[in-house]
Amino acid sequence: MYFYKFRVYYDEVEDFVRDIEILSNDNFENFHKILLSSIGLDGQELASFYICDSKWNKQKEISLMDMGDDSEKEDPEYEEGDEFSLRSKLPISVMKDSLLKEFITDPHQHIMYEYDFLNPKVFYIELLKVLTAEDGVEYPRCTNKVKELPKQVKQQPLPNPDDGFDELLEEEDDMGDGFEEGYDDLDLNGLSEFSDI
Repeated sequence: MYFYKFRVYYDEVEDFVRDIEILSNDNFENFHKILLSSIGLDGQELASFYICDSKWNKQKEISLMDMGDDSEKEDPEYEEGDEFSLRSKLPISVMKDSLLKEFITDPHQHIMYEYDFLNPKVFYIELLKVLTAEDGVEYPRCTNKVKELPKQVKQQPLPNPDDGFDELLEEEDDMGDGFEEGYDDLDLNGLSEFSDI
């Protein structure tokens, strides 16, 4: 039995590193769980892995859950080069049904892990080594932790739509105050020059 040793980076925090060891026949759902616990994310948001080529171009998506619609419908039409059209054409799998060994094709395989699509946090994962699993060792595990995510990155609540709404309405009311007395006929002078058009 073999395990993969991955290194995880996060561009927003300098020198942020996590080293993860996970068995080759484990699934991406367990990879997702060890990432959540080692990084310190709450796990309340959706996430996806993207299998990438050596230049970090996305090739396949492995989603936490099946977001597909079983109903038959035509593919949406997008303009050439549209970012959404590229994403929609990626083959999509589900984490719990996807074994790592089925997707690791490169000795330095690149994978992106995107957590929370509304406030995206993107982690870059690179395969470092493939090694023989040791007896008595529990996988998956985090073997190296450098730096933590700032608290505001871990928990970014969505803005409350009610916050500031009353103040916004008051501002709009104040802006309309000048029009309450009606229009002055003098304000409309000059419009007659367009009446022949």
